[in-house]
Amino acid sequence: MNKQIQHIEQQLTDLKTSLRNHRIYAALTDLEDVKIFMSAHVYAVWDFMSLLKALQQQLTCTAVPWQPVQNAKTARFINEIVHGEETDLNVDGIPKSHFEMYLDAMEEVGVDTAPMLKNIQQFSSLRTIERKLDQTALAPALRAFLGFTFDTIQSKQAHKIAAAFTFGREDLIPDMFINIIEKSKTDFAHFKYYLERHIELDGDEHGPLSLEMIQELCGNNEQKWDDVLATAKAALHHRIQLWDEIADQVKAQKPVMQAVELV
Repeated sequence: MNKQIQHIEQQLTDLKTSLRNHRIYAALTDLEDVKIFMSAHVYAVWDFMSLLKALQQQLTCTAVPWQPVQNAKTARFINEIVHGEETDLNVDGIPKSHFEMYLDAMEEVGVDTAPMLKNIQQFSSLRTIERKLDQTALAPALRAFLGFTFDTIQSKQAHKIAAAFTFGREDLIPDMFINIIEKSKTDFAHFKYYLERHIELDGDEHGPLSLEMIQELCGNNEQKWDDVLATAKAALHHRIQLWDEIADQVKAQKPVMQAVELV
């Protein structure tokens, strides 16, 4: 592993440990809890796609007339990730983005996706997205999480966007969800397939490709490596705050256990 990547991973250890040990994982005990979680987490799936498309704009040529890009290796990395994330095959063999697969999984477990879709339809321009976010009824940490993402995108600095894309992921979600689905003894085919693809692509393909992309973008530029570390830390801080907020929402929905006096 590249020494700068090793340094960043070491610097992120405490934040990643906080995420892995977060109380949200113990709080999600049944499908009702999962529904609350998914209603917020879907925005993180969506903004991940926005980071991806920002990288495609920065690192590949999407303009006409076409021109060769500065680094074809990095362009290949991002195009491979776009292919997998934006046009994967779902459980029925139909091309869909992972975001759309997530929406299918939400509907399969009984979550109404209409409010989320209505919200993101308002986010049609980077120039107005901050104002539009403030006008939504989204919870504060979720708004801040999305605001950080789009601030990073609007920096138009590919290494910072790549840092948020690469290090702001959540590794435990698929395993956690699969355990709850199996306990429910219900055949959620679309949901389980989405999770399996998430594990397969992120672990075996997209994760390593993303790290290579960071190396290509930063090279020997120490300032860029410092920027990557700062962006990665901020992304993980926002993720932790989002997890805190969702855990509080789940807890608020739990019935209060009444003490019973024995006589």
